[in-house]
Amino acid sequence: MDCCINRQGLLLIVSGPAGSGKTTLCQRMLAEQAQIQRVITSTTRPPREGEKDGVDYHFFDRLTFESKIEAGDFLEYANVHTNLYGTLKSAVQGKLEVGVDLLLNIDVQGAETFRHAAQTDPSLKGRVTSVFIMPPHLDELEQRLRARGTDDEAEIARRMKVALGEIEHCDRYDYCLRSASRGEDFENLLAIYRAEKMRIRHD
Repeated sequence: MDCCINRQGLLLIVSGPAGSGKTTLCQRMLAEQAQIQRVITSTTRPPREGEKDGVDYHFFDRLTFESKIEAGDFLEYANVHTNLYGTLKSAVQGKLEVGVDLLLNIDVQGAETFRHAAQTDPSLKGRVTSVFIMPPHLDELEQRLRARGTDDEAEIARRMKVALGEIEHCDRYDYCLRSASRGEDFENLLAIYRAEKMRIRHD
């Protein structure tokens, strides 16, 4: 009897500043760990070319999104650059209940909301693990942002300011993964996931 294997679904939350490599890291986890599913979040922004409703995001008009807020359908939501983003309860709770492991790439505000919800929501209690991807140092983070070639100086300065604020939240996470190479980061995140699946919870 494999009593030491946690058969409950696990929600693995990953956060970090822009340029920390969290998106690439999450994409690799999903590509190489077939048992983990990505949480499909919701937004009011229009679909970009090639994006599909229910695959990339749940796309809603603002009125529909706001009506879902009123109905209490979201675990968390935020207004980002004039668009609303959020995580539907239906995208998380049912899957955890049947033992599906989920991965969510989310900002520090959303992660904080999930941590609070996990204290009282039976479907989340004992099932949420949060990981903060810490850049090796700020100079390297700035270099990574510049290497993208997609942002002007003002946007890079804004992102660096936001990053400083996000880093201040790192001690609220279960794990702080200091970024090294992409390979090392992946192995470390995978080790955290495996350890959490074997951890015996006494909730």
